[in-house]
Amino acid sequence: MTVKPISEGKSDLSVMPLFEVVLKVTHDCPFGNISRKFPSLKMFEWCNREHEVFEMIVPTQEDYAALMEEVSKLSGIIDMFSDRGKVHLVTKSCYCSLENSVTSNIDACNLLHVAPIVYEQGWEYYRVIAFRHEDLEELLQRLEKKGVIFEILRKVPFDSFIASSLTLTADALFSDLTGKQIDALLTAYRNGYYQLPRKADVKIIAFKERVPRTTFQEHLKKAENKLVAALIPYIKLFNHAPKEKKQKLKMPARNFQSPVAQG
Repeated sequence: MTVKPISEGKSDLSVMPLFEVVLKVTHDCPFGNISRKFPSLKMFEWCNREHEVFEMIVPTQEDYAALMEEVSKLSGIIDMFSDRGKVHLVTKSCYCSLENSVTSNIDACNLLHVAPIVYEQGWEYYRVIAFRHEDLEELLQRLEKKGVIFEILRKVPFDSFIASSLTLTADALFSDLTGKQIDALLTAYRNGYYQLPRKADVKIIAFKERVPRTTFQEHLKKAENKLVAALIPYIKLFNHAPKEKKQKLKMPARNFQSPVAQG
């Protein structure tokens, strides 16, 4: 993405407020067509500009069987994971790179796309952060020229932090956990359950906390399952990234001691 320079003499950045836009589009797209065919389907897409991960969720086994039959017709799928209710697909190449894709046009117009893309009943929902109104207008003109039907659902000043919007956030990980499940995770960690070797097992922790072992174990396992499910799309994208890119993403080893340990 090319960032256009600020004109000379404009040192006050407040004249260029960011704003957030949510729009929905519909056009001929393999995955959009699938979502149109399965009205009950919930589908989300993440992309690293090399591969895409699709997460598909259906409510019934009948829908699941029909969806799997439809997915088997797709080309370019290099990996698939399913738990007979939720399906994850990884594509061989990124559809975003196609000239007529919505994402490629978002990039070309100097807009920041915030993943995931949401698919529902033939519509694709995109969230973007814009620096200039002209950039958004250019995107809409491009979509209209290509015959894409679209509607702006939200256009407001952006009053959050870009860092928390473009990265894996606490909301994305923990919003589906109940209070008891979060408490179970924190209690297990506090008691050394996740250390190697473990300092305590579920039975000992439940006894110390004066709660039934089966109840504590149920909350803990549900919390762990939800966390792993939330992380899977990001893990799959990283897993399929080139080895060179993985090396660049590694944090350098440092001699670090936490403030707690120092105190």
